[in-house]
Amino acid sequence: MANRYSFWSLLKHGLKHHETWQPAWRTPQLKPRYDVIIIGGGGHGLATAYYLAKNHGVKNVAVLEKGYLGGGNTARNTTIVRSNYLWDESAHLYEHALKLWEGLSQELNFNVMFSQRGVMNLGHTLQDMRDIERRVNANVLNGIDGVILSPKEIQDIVPLMDVSASTRFPVMGASYQPRGGVARHDAVAWGFARGASELGVDLIEQCEVTGMIIEDGRIKGVHTTQGDVFADRVGCVAAGSTSTLAKMAGVRLPLESHPLQAFVSESMKPCLDTVVMSNAVHGYVSQSDKGELVIGAGIDSYLGYGQRGSPHVIEHTAAAIIELFPSFSRVRLNRQWGGIVDVAPDACPIIGKSPVKGLYFNCGWGTGGFKATPGSGHVFAHTIANDAPHPLNAAFALDRFSTGHLIDEHGAAGVAH
Repeated sequence: MANRYSFWSLLKHGLKHHETWQPAWRTPQLKPRYDVIIIGGGGHGLATAYYLAKNHGVKNVAVLEKGYLGGGNTARNTTIVRSNYLWDESAHLYEHALKLWEGLSQELNFNVMFSQRGVMNLGHTLQDMRDIERRVNANVLNGIDGVILSPKEIQDIVPLMDVSASTRFPVMGASYQPRGGVARHDAVAWGFARGASELGVDLIEQCEVTGMIIEDGRIKGVHTTQGDVFADRVGCVAAGSTSTLAKMAGVRLPLESHPLQAFVSESMKPCLDTVVMSNAVHGYVSQSDKGELVIGAGIDSYLGYGQRGSPHVIEHTAAAIIELFPSFSRVRLNRQWGGIVDVAPDACPIIGKSPVKGLYFNCGWGTGGFKATPGSGHVFAHTIANDAPHPLNAAFALDRFSTGHLIDEHGAAGVAH
């Protein structure tokens, strides 16, 4: 009887119940004035709006998105989360984000499917291993989990990997962060969107910013495809398109925009329960909950805004992954995609004020922005609300490129995450 009741209940809900579901967030009309405008409706922008409303009581906020919420790089990444960066400034910022990740589903009352399955960075040369030892030791000193694995320990965790000495890319060891892992990118955007909307934030889709309204060196508002809207504080969080927005305000940022691509395989039974990355072979791989192998590459060498893949990059990356996992050679490629990443000279983000009063930038995350999503939004909201940086993002100000206080994370930033 119980099974019969469950069947009819499921059928009823499947056919009709969805008609009574409430939308996850409101769809308001754009108002003429707000206290704060956030440009960019991806994970970082939505997180910024959420924390502005929740932590700082700034609820008259609009998030302007030229497409649909979470449809930019948030929907075009490979979802890796880790905090094992080399320098103190980066390590503290990413560790702050990782701690927020660990309670994010509870915070948002939305399952972001954060899976702490561990992240492994392979070493293939003596120099790789020296760098790994240096980074792991630095992590431990900063209270961040990390261990160095031998080839035998690697194979115990990932039996399918070929760690023999006869491979094209011999595996000499790896760093391993057990608390790292992956999360569901769409769920992160949806969770922050719902949370922000419930706190009164207006989420405006299909609203592209076409210009800045600046008077006497201060931001007054923006021109959009839905009309002009005014605010005394504007935060730009638009990833690869940030340089274009900065140009509208007469600000030149030290960023390059590159295509970054990834691809997934057909679904199959679970065979890889951690994330494996390799800087030397320019590839990384994990397995999604649907059974797909999620494989990413390094950035394309040319500059561009194309959200598409390049056959030679896919070929190179697939060949490298097959060298590490020979059995994957029999797996079919399902689909591929590309995103646009903005890369700063020191492979670290820019978070803070601009030369225009009231205009703030959160950009330059390069290939690793997803992992920072909650931490980025948290510190950027503090910066906008107080017109002063949070202690964790003070070192990532724009003026570091003129003072010379760079934070060079090219090594720990890795292939593409």
